[in-house]
Amino acid sequence: MAGAFQFELVSPERLLLSEEATEVVVPGAEGEFGIMAGHAPVMSTMRPGVLRVVRATGGTERYFIRGGFAEAGPKGLTVLAEMAVPVEDLKADEIASQIRDAEEDVRDAKDDASREKAATVLQQLRDAENVLKTL
Repeated sequence: MAGAFQFELVSPERLLLSEEATEVVVPGAEGEFGIMAGHAPVMSTMRPGVLRVVRATGGTERYFIRGGFAEAGPKGLTVLAEMAVPVEDLKADEIASQIRDAEEDVRDAKDDASREKAATVLQQLRDAENVLKTL
């Protein structure tokens, strides 16, 4: 299909999506940017936000991304996400519960490394909560 390119969304757990897309909007660290077929090569870090994929076969999918890297090249676009969850799977009450648990983990941390790791998770959960509020 003209105007389409190969797109892959990968999280540490698994390959979430691998198919032809006509456009992908990425929450880049410097701001959102769109990738379409023939885009110049680019690599960017990502901030927490919503990744939007317009499928070549029709329809749009949205994923909450917690960070990672996006790389566009001649073969398409690959997004390596620290975490990626379909937006429809984000549940406000579950995130609120996870935030409470993460706050407790920060308080209970026995050393700086544990505290920093818990604080990172807490911030990522708060970012997800903020994204939910904008949808």
